[in-house]
Amino acid sequence: MSKSLQEQLLKAGLGNAKKLNAIKKEKHKERVQAGKNGVVVNEAAILAEQSRQAQIAKDQELNRQKTEALAKKALAAQVKQIVELNSLPHKGEIAFNFTDGTLVKRIYVSEKVQQQLVKGLIAIAKVAEQYHLIPIQIAEKVQQRLPEAVLVLNQQDEQLPEDDPYADFKIPDDLMW
Repeated sequence: MSKSLQEQLLKAGLGNAKKLNAIKKEKHKERVQAGKNGVVVNEAAILAEQSRQAQIAKDQELNRQKTEALAKKALAAQVKQIVELNSLPHKGEIAFNFTDGTLVKRIYVSEKVQQQLVKGLIAIAKVAEQYHLIPIQIAEKVQQRLPEAVLVLNQQDEQLPEDDPYADFKIPDDLMW
């Protein structure tokens, strides 16, 4: 009831001043108790808090993504430095074919380097769209940090099956695939 309506009812004799004061006191007590118990529902405050929480979550996600991107960038720089510092010279006349994703690439190497590639003593790594020959120990370190950087890493399986029917036959040196 609005104040003017309450006054009108009192003037008309339909209400009692004592009852009106008792109702006012009761409402005042309810408001005070609700305030003490924290039950006061303020929708604007709730919406503001929800908005603030949503913004905090969004900011945390953006920070996580930025941290992840920086970590990847630092890892790529570390791999690039390792590969470039340990890169082996590979100029030669023998073509060595390998795959880079779905493409077949060719690198020209010496006969000694070709044998080392086949035996798994040397690996091929790709850094900044360039191919580098690196020792197997370095390739394993690079592969731990950034697996997609190492393209060719032949693992030697020295254990041949005991019942290999072709064990007595030697592969010719001049055989080119």
